[in-house]
Amino acid sequence: MIVLASARPSSPLPSVLRALILAFAWLSTMDFKDAQAAGPASPWPEATTDTWHGFRRLRFKVDGRNAWVVEPRTPAPGKPWTWCMEFPDAFTERTGVPALLEKGFHHLHLEVGNTFGSPPALRSFDAFYHVVTNAGLATRGNLVGISRGGLYAYNWAARAPGRVATIYGDAPVCDFKSWPGGKGKGKGSPPDWRKLVGDYGFADEAEALRYPANPVDNLRPLAAAGVALVHVVGDTDDVVPVAENTARVEARYKAMGGTVQVLHKPGVGHHPHGLDDPAPVVDFILRHGSAESPRPGGIPPR
Repeated sequence: MIVLASARPSSPLPSVLRALILAFAWLSTMDFKDAQAAGPASPWPEATTDTWHGFRRLRFKVDGRNAWVVEPRTPAPGKPWTWCMEFPDAFTERTGVPALLEKGFHHLHLEVGNTFGSPPALRSFDAFYHVVTNAGLATRGNLVGISRGGLYAYNWAARAPGRVATIYGDAPVCDFKSWPGGKGKGKGSPPDWRKLVGDYGFADEAEALRYPANPVDNLRPLAAAGVALVHVVGDTDDVVPVAENTARVEARYKAMGGTVQVLHKPGVGHHPHGLDDPAPVVDFILRHGSAESPRPGGIPPR
C-alpha cells in the first residue's frame, strides 16, 4: 500500500517577499518624486555661485585650480561656449563676451596664472575641457586669447585642434621671442622671459630661442582642422608688435588656406584691448563658432 505524505503547511516566505517588493516599489516611487521636485542634477555638483556681468557664475575646482562657468539665461542649441584663457576681467565689454552670453553662449575660465601657455598649464586646460564637455557643453569651442593669452590659446588649440572652432586673439602674443623675449622690435620683459624659460622647462635661453612650436610656427594643425581666426590689433603696439605676431600668423594662415580676419585699430597701442563696438568679433564667432555652424574647411596636414 502506498502511503501519501500529508501536505505541509504552505510557507509564509512568498507573502513576505511580496510585501518587501511592494514596499521597495513604493519607496522607489517616493525617491523618484523627490528627485523630480528637486529638479535635474547639477552638472557642477560642488559649485558655489555668484554673478558675473549680470549672469549666473558657477565656481569650482579642476585639477586643483580655480575654475568657473558663466551660464547664459537661455543656452543656444548645442550649448556653444567661449573660453577666455587669461585676463577674463580685462576690457570685458569690449571683447563681445557679454553679447555672446546674451546669444546663449556659456563662458569659461580656468586660473593658471602667468604661465605663458606652458605644458603644465595645457594639461590643466585638458582636464577642464573634459569637465565642461562631460557636463554637456559643445565639443568644439571658441578661445579668447588676450595679450599673452594668445600663447595659451594657440598652444592649447594645437594640441587637439578638433576641440576648437575659432580663436579670437586680441593683441595676442604669437611668438614668445617677441614678447617677453624682446628679441625683435618690442620692449620685452626680462623678468617674464626668465620665468617663461623656467615654466617651459628649457635648460637656458638658447634652448628657448630654438623652440620650434611657437604659434607662428605651429599653425598647420589648426588650418587642417578648419579653425577660424580673428584678431584685433592696435597698429602702434610696441609691446606685442603686430609685424612679429599677428602679421606673421595672418600671412602664413592665408597661405595654408585657413580662414583669418584681422581688425586694425589705427593709432592705437597695446591698450585698450577690444573694440568700441565689438559687433564684428561677435558676428565672426556666431558665423564660425556656434554649435550649429558648418565646420569650416581646412587642408590636410603635411
